[in-house]
Amino acid sequence: MPSVLVDSNILLDVFTKDDVWGRWSSETLRIAADQNRLVINAVVFAEVSVNFDRIEEADEALLAVYEREAIPFEAAFLAGKVFSTYRRRGGARTSLLPDFLIGAHAAVKGYDLLTRDITRYRSYFPRVRLIAPE
Repeated sequence: MPSVLVDSNILLDVFTKDDVWGRWSSETLRIAADQNRLVINAVVFAEVSVNFDRIEEADEALLAVYEREAIPFEAAFLAGKVFSTYRRRGGARTSLLPDFLIGAHAAVKGYDLLTRDITRYRSYFPRVRLIAPE
């Protein structure tokens, strides 16, 4: 079964019932879940956890649908290389961006990535297939 890595912005849309993106994110997640294994990593978990008071609540909300997967060391290496490219191109951040770890995870594992934040992923991970708004 193919795998889709789910970006935190999609999950945050659903959990916060975002007025603009909540419906699109919920529907797209449902469609993706019909034919794919849905995956999250520790970065996504951390970013989504702000909506929960206890880890048990986050686990209950996420583990029924999303499989946890560690970020491979090869992905961490790739994220570092991509970050170096980002900085050389004039990127303002001085610390590694979570998007680079998420994008590298999808790239190394050959996963599709469900996200709304397409600009950075398309620029730095052009081979990753994005499931994103048109």
